[in-house]
Amino acid sequence: MSCLIASRPADDPRDVMGLTFSNPVGLAAGLDKNGDCIDGLAALGFGFIEIGTITPLPQSGNPKPRLFRLPEANAIINRMGFNNDGVDKLIANVKRAKYQGILGINIGKNAVTPIENAADDYLTCLRKVYPYASYITVNISSPNTKNLRQLQDEEALTRLLSALKGEQQKLADAHGKYVPIALKIAPDMESDQLKQIAALLMQHQIDAVIATNTTVSRVGVEGMPHGEEAGGLSGAPVREKSTEVIRQLSVELQGALPIIGAGGILNGADAAEKINAGASLVQFYSGMIYRGPALIGEACAAIQNRP
Repeated sequence: MSCLIASRPADDPRDVMGLTFSNPVGLAAGLDKNGDCIDGLAALGFGFIEIGTITPLPQSGNPKPRLFRLPEANAIINRMGFNNDGVDKLIANVKRAKYQGILGINIGKNAVTPIENAADDYLTCLRKVYPYASYITVNISSPNTKNLRQLQDEEALTRLLSALKGEQQKLADAHGKYVPIALKIAPDMESDQLKQIAALLMQHQIDAVIATNTTVSRVGVEGMPHGEEAGGLSGAPVREKSTEVIRQLSVELQGALPIIGAGGILNGADAAEKINAGASLVQFYSGMIYRGPALIGEACAAIQNRP
């Protein structure tokens, strides 16, 4: 039971996206898809919590089995497929929660929505969650919804970001508050595509980028039980790939918008590595599965004490 007991990390406030985070270590989306456990997760000491991915309508996700542990590699493969209870249920759960800290809400598209109409689903979720979110993450990088990653292509991403940014301004005026938008990207991109995405993020004045989601690569898990299962690979094998994306984005963005680092954080050194590569904040999910809540304080301390 010791892995379930951890002292709260010391405060280490960070101002990012116009928000003040009590510490730079957060929970990545995917663990609490519907916002069922916000208060319990907050008690563990995270500096911020991201819930979702949520879609406009409830959906059951991909057929089971769809989640596989690869303990030899400290890794997980999932092909969940945005299983969730729908945006209205998530909002009801957020309203019930007592948590007053930074809450990110991660939004996606329903599987039945044609990719050419994807913006409609993102706009529906954006409008509904806007009053309840500290920031909103646009997930276009899960490998488990058919064609979703096509939204990272230049033309599709331009249309999507333009629509989201226009709606964000309308909602800010209507609600009297500005809620930042972050874009979550994949680690499986060539340098030229990363440059293109960085340029679009700056052009459309997106507030942050989360680097990265899971990978479709199987480097590091070859020959292992479940190593060839379809889906996104997370955990230790994605660490270097994700950190390299952060480094490249940091060069391209030159501080124009903050980077939130995710992918393969299994210890404090991994968290500090993401910050040193150019991230302002970090978040993890698979590390929580393998290390438990003690990883939160360890990551906070390593970031605070890094050279």
